[in-house]
Amino acid sequence: MRRYRPPLIPGSEITPESAYFGRRDILRMAAAGGIAMASPSLAVAAPELAALDAKPSRYDPGEDLTSEEAVTTYNNFYEFGTGKGDPAARSGDFNPRPWSIMIDGLVNKPGEIGLEEMLAFELEERTYRMRCVEAWSMVIPWIGFPLSTLLARAEPLGSAKYVAFETVVRAQEMPGQRGAFQPMPWPYVEGLRLDEAMHPLTIMSVGLYGKVLPNQNGAPIRLVVPWKYGFKGIKSIVRVTLTEEEPPTSWNMLAPHEYGFYANVNPEVDHPRWSQASENRIDGGGFFGSNQRPTLMFNGYGDEVASLYSGMDLTAKF
Repeated sequence: MRRYRPPLIPGSEITPESAYFGRRDILRMAAAGGIAMASPSLAVAAPELAALDAKPSRYDPGEDLTSEEAVTTYNNFYEFGTGKGDPAARSGDFNPRPWSIMIDGLVNKPGEIGLEEMLAFELEERTYRMRCVEAWSMVIPWIGFPLSTLLARAEPLGSAKYVAFETVVRAQEMPGQRGAFQPMPWPYVEGLRLDEAMHPLTIMSVGLYGKVLPNQNGAPIRLVVPWKYGFKGIKSIVRVTLTEEEPPTSWNMLAPHEYGFYANVNPEVDHPRWSQASENRIDGGGFFGSNQRPTLMFNGYGDEVASLYSGMDLTAKF
């Protein structure tokens, strides 16, 4: 097993687990565990984060994992606030169970699918690189299943070309969604081309580090597309819609000159306000420490995904 390294951010900036799992959350997750344990994929564990049974997979970059502490306390999840520590500190009132996802649009079999049914899919642990558009990165052992498994059950029509995703809106549980001045319109929405969504690398994650997803990481289910910038990984998904037209995406609507629909990791296409040629790996020493490394095209997954973009101008389709 690879050695976990201390988080790159200073310890003073990391919210301790005891601060973001309060008594209410432990009771709530314990009750949720009672429901979820009906699934064969769940095992008895600590009440706040139940363990998941997942088979190992071939997907592993062979790099040191980012510490679980950093992965669960250094997050972008604006529904809970714009600060990196806000999701861990402010997501205690969010209740991720019961849960279901509506699949609709251009499919033969629209309808809802419950979380417990998805947890009964064959789950894999896949260790992927994660590259944020802000030029920092992590290595995370996700647990999940291919998005193609979910889409195939709905039987996409031949006219379907894109997949749109939508995050839950619960202002009473998500403090970032309430107040007079909002950082973005809700719900958060994202999208992929259908061939990207069906690619074997694209997964729906229900856990990390052997346990169910914490609230701050997108509980109970989120998208992971490892060759794209992290903002494509929409969290707490409640709707998946197949469409013929390219769907709107939240960051592209806010700043289309900065955030394109594709958002493929590309060291040759800089963000208008910073270079994307290098990244800082979150694994110890402080954010501005000595963990700079070159950014890999498609985040290192080019052998698997470059063919999806054959003939495209990736500076225009960024």
